[in-house]
Amino acid sequence: MSTSRTVDRAFETALYDTADHALDTAASLLAADPGADAELDRRGEEFVATAWRRGWQPADLVRIVRRELDDVHLRLVARLIRAQAPHDRPRGPRWAAQLDAVPEGSAAPRADRFSHATAVLELYRLLLRLPTLEPLETGGAEENGRRTPREARPESRALARIRALLAKAEATGYPEEAEALSAKAQELMARHSVDEALLSAHAPAPDTPGACRIGIEAPYEQAKAVLLDAVADANHCRAVWNEALGFSTVVGFESDLEAVELLHTSLLVQAEAAMTKAEAVQRAGGRKRTKTFRQSFLAAYAHRAGARLRAAAEAATAEAGGAGDVDLLPVLASREVAVTDRLERMFPETTTTRLRGAGDAAGWTEGTRAADDAEVGRRRPLR
Repeated sequence: MSTSRTVDRAFETALYDTADHALDTAASLLAADPGADAELDRRGEEFVATAWRRGWQPADLVRIVRRELDDVHLRLVARLIRAQAPHDRPRGPRWAAQLDAVPEGSAAPRADRFSHATAVLELYRLLLRLPTLEPLETGGAEENGRRTPREARPESRALARIRALLAKAEATGYPEEAEALSAKAQELMARHSVDEALLSAHAPAPDTPGACRIGIEAPYEQAKAVLLDAVADANHCRAVWNEALGFSTVVGFESDLEAVELLHTSLLVQAEAAMTKAEAVQRAGGRKRTKTFRQSFLAAYAHRAGARLRAAAEAATAEAGGAGDVDLLPVLASREVAVTDRLERMFPETTTTRLRGAGDAAGWTEGTRAADDAEVGRRRPLR
């Protein structure tokens, strides 16, 4: 039997039948034919290329495999992504950064041929059933009659400073210092956004909104999604949460998307650290750790931080506008319209959801206090 026929038979047996015995039968077929390995890898690269056509990106694929399967499958998909990349078309700087972040796929040695074949088939089952996602890519410049992605731009000094400030805020053990560092970071973000908006407004070919996906990891996904929504809103972006697949899609202009990614990650780190300290105090007072305490803590943190983010962004934007000769309002309004238009074209139907499991009073109080400590506005917290 040809190696291609072996793989065909294995796929017919296992990929379209989810029963365990079908998987065992197919894995036995592949384990008995060492010559089928190369063809099996080639088919895997085809599955990856199909995922790209369905709107998935490297970070999405890594995230869904990590979420649904095990480390062995993560190593396998990482190897397939890297193997397929040289045969793919250029897709821009964000895609290239995701490829660079794909974990190394050459980890633990195979235990035996049957176990390896089983893992491969389990991975391919998942890849085969991936749904189609909203495409994130937008057209770039015209070159020889075809669309090409925009060129990568070096990181601005403002973003480098923002990154450094947030790293210090995460590392410090003093809430007041974290507050001051985060405040300065948000101020720089707002001013950087204004600068980018004005540059784009006077450019021969103004920028158009883009989009990215940010993973919302378990546990307490809903509260984390609310925090991301607040960060996005304060930075002229919009976020839509896909609960089933564990990510939010954020729509906005590139400089604002970068700010959202940085600030959301930093606030999560600060929230987790503050929650750990608050739980220690609760336990010292005789209370056990509870899921409702943590859920309420993060929900309150997201609510409070969101309000202060918006206030800080509005204050910094107003100051930047008052210091210049150009009226910012028409520029920012046109960008908001562009973001909303892109969002509605990507997601013509969305719905709202009620935050669940946030009924613990102590958790809510401590989460609010932690958000005050991590305040990103320029005013002192209200007491």
